[in-house]
Amino acid sequence: MPGCENWLLQRLAPWSQKLTAHPHVHCVVPAGGLSPDHTRWVRSRDNYFLPKEVLQEVFRGKFVNALEQAFQHGQLHFFGDLKLLADPKTFAAWLRPLYRQDWVVYLKRPFGGPEYVLQYLGRYTHRVAISNHRLVSFADGQVTFRWRDSADGNKQKLLPLSVNEFLTRFLLHILPQGFVRIRNFGFLANRRRTALLPLCFQLLGATQESSAEEHASCTEDAPGLYRCPQCGGPMKVIERLTAAEIQLRSPPLIKSAA
Repeated sequence: MPGCENWLLQRLAPWSQKLTAHPHVHCVVPAGGLSPDHTRWVRSRDNYFLPKEVLQEVFRGKFVNALEQAFQHGQLHFFGDLKLLADPKTFAAWLRPLYRQDWVVYLKRPFGGPEYVLQYLGRYTHRVAISNHRLVSFADGQVTFRWRDSADGNKQKLLPLSVNEFLTRFLLHILPQGFVRIRNFGFLANRRRTALLPLCFQLLGATQESSAEEHASCTEDAPGLYRCPQCGGPMKVIERLTAAEIQLRSPPLIKSAA
């Protein structure tokens, strides 16, 4: 949304059901964002997300341009039948028709709404390429596992692979050192969410509740604090714990009243 403080959650998902290399990106974008002056929440229209025709042209242009830049910087390597593309004139001739090719963009509404989308992504954001329950057997030098064939009515099928092939496919999905699987932008960026996320909650509550003015006086002194979801009053951060401290620290003892 132009002029708004948007959030984008981007997650790389590099594997398919058969463990073949299938890099793709899941993106979650909010239906709105903060105004430039951070004083209000700006909603998007209910019947609009991305114009299909524009998305086709923009994505095609950016993708083909990225290929051209990668070639100019020596980042592309060609082997076998593709060695001819190493010549700049041959590569340019091969690249030129791609700008005229129609790119396919598939857009549709989510089946179960935004809650279902987040639940779907949350099931495997921290999973590995294959879970134990899909492994069926290891015998005669072969690993057999289950996979879902989306082209055949999502039927469960078995795929036997040699040990070397199975390990090769599995290791292809181990991310390089320092590579980030999930990235947050906008008001959920690491350096900004502490201040902007409570502000988003506050502004969303102000637009949804007509009685928000009742709590204006108690939040003027501390506009950046969290607000209680029950009463709307400000909540003060007393202490911040790292993930390691949360695991090591036991729950606080409840003192009995005198």
